Amino acid sequence: MIRRDSNGLLTNLKMSTQLGAPATALRAHEELFAYWAGLRQPGSLPRRCDLDPGRIKRLLPTVSLTQVVGQPRDYRLRLAGTGLYGVYGGEITGKKLTDVYNSAAAEYWREELDRVVEERRPRVGHHSMAWRGASHMTLLWLRLPLATNGRDVDTILGYDAILAPRNEALTGIRAA
Repeated sequence: MIRRDSNGLLTNLKMSTQLGAPATALRAHEELFAYWAGLRQPGSLPRRCDLDPGRIKRLLPTVSLTQVVGQPRDYRLRLAGTGLYGVYGGEITGKKLTDVYNSAAAEYWREELDRVVEERRPRVGHHSMAWRGASHMTLLWLRLPLATNGRDVDTILGYDAILAPRNEALTGIRAA
């Protein structure tokens, strides 16, 4: 159950339900959001050092940490759970957006992550896996801001769930 809403997050999760997102994916998003919200202090965002992986152990395979780097702003995937390996066709830890995605997908993620940084608020959405040659699959994602100083977002906690037709294995994703 979500304890707090963050400008439309609850609405977007309800929208995902209407799109047919499996209940387990929605529960995982709600669980991570509730954990993140519980780490917040009044007027302050959680810090990366506040995270306790043991508290979200079952979610770790598809959890990511994205670092906000440089000016102009860019993003580097600092940590990507082992469950994401099959989704991306290889290891993505340490890579920038343009190293992982085609130009259109990289731009989509840059815009979404920019909004997390600028608004200092969580975002949730869904994105077609067409860029990986799997247009029949959708990524249901959640991104949560973290800030070392409590104000300026420097890391983004992510959780991804792959929505695929029944009987579709992740190994069916083809390279773009």
